[in-house]
Amino acid sequence: MKLVRILLSFPILISICWAEFERDLQLKLILAEPGDTIKLESGLFPILGTLSMEGKNNIVIKGSGMNGTILNFSTQVEGAQGLSITNCKNIILEDFTVQDVKGDAIKCQYTDGIIFRRIKTQWMGGPKSTNGAYGIYPVQCENVLVEKCVAIGASDAGIYVGQSNNIIVRSSEAFNNVAGIEIENSTNADVYGNNVYENTGGILVFNLPDLIVKDGRMIRIFDNIIKENNIENFAPEGNIVGKVPSGTGIMVMATEHVEVFENTIINNKTAGTAVVSYFITEEKTKDKQYNPYTSSIYIHDNSFIREPQIPTLDHDIGILLFLRYFRDIPDIIYDGMPDPKYVGKTNLIPDSRRLCLANNKNAEYLNLDISKNFQSWYSPFIADFNTDDDECDCDQIPLPGVVLRFNY
Repeated sequence: MKLVRILLSFPILISICWAEFERDLQLKLILAEPGDTIKLESGLFPILGTLSMEGKNNIVIKGSGMNGTILNFSTQVEGAQGLSITNCKNIILEDFTVQDVKGDAIKCQYTDGIIFRRIKTQWMGGPKSTNGAYGIYPVQCENVLVEKCVAIGASDAGIYVGQSNNIIVRSSEAFNNVAGIEIENSTNADVYGNNVYENTGGILVFNLPDLIVKDGRMIRIFDNIIKENNIENFAPEGNIVGKVPSGTGIMVMATEHVEVFENTIINNKTAGTAVVSYFITEEKTKDKQYNPYTSSIYIHDNSFIREPQIPTLDHDIGILLFLRYFRDIPDIIYDGMPDPKYVGKTNLIPDSRRLCLANNKNAEYLNLDISKNFQSWYSPFIADFNTDDDECDCDQIPLPGVVLRFNY
């Protein structure tokens, strides 16, 4: 009987230890002083509520390894985020995993200087609309570094940087998300050296309406492997990322000064790279300050590899591409909507404000020209689309690299 009592009490002791870990960690986050390192021991720790840190400077939160320290929120009963960091400066997160959060795994807001290094965010049940929206999620931040991280299973974006300035996302891995990596309404971003595969869309660069920061720009996407982003879109109904067709490698929407170069783009079934205006979403906006057009897009020296395959049939554009091109879909797709303010009296656009293509390997081009060819439901099926990339034969001045204002 004594042994039975010991065995019965064992789960209770474990629960008490886990609860103490959570309370102890939250207390450390509250009491942290500048220069402190909060160390997380090795183990899997169930967490019941959002962990939060606010108004702190020069703090390191460090685990024992990406697969060593695991914070598991599958039994979460309080809050939406896993770890929330707000109004801070110079924060470093290293060497731990956040799993199965009800909402966003790690949200960082109003922070100048945030490093995510060897961090994993994951939803263990695979791609599902009930997964949290964002994995690594800095928003309205300055000087953001995401490196050597892994993001899996987000129902919006695995690695998302929104309404922020001075950003580097590098040497990271994103798969089984709706969007692997998304840069939204942000300025001065370098996204390079990443492995982005088996998402709905690989890398997205968007400007969206009705946000505080209106006009992201100066984005470089380079030296990434963007492969087989062909899983079905599992975003919850109503999310704008739910408009992204399955099989999209890179999508640039409604932004300007974007340079895409030296990427390897492999077997994305619907569009290797798409450059589109906000009109492609067919959503309306009352935001009068919002510019829905793209301009100054430079795509060069990328390598496209695509086996013949059917594009998604769950999206109108995919159906159109299938009916027009069957399994041989063009690699670079442009919606043909230049910003009217840059169109001169002779209907010419300066090279610096156009879509320019140069030295892309094995890349076929398609201009949908949606303002002319989509006036009625049947018109795109009879339209004579332009597939001659000579109209995009131009160069632009390369964008400068991002310099973060802290040591990293």
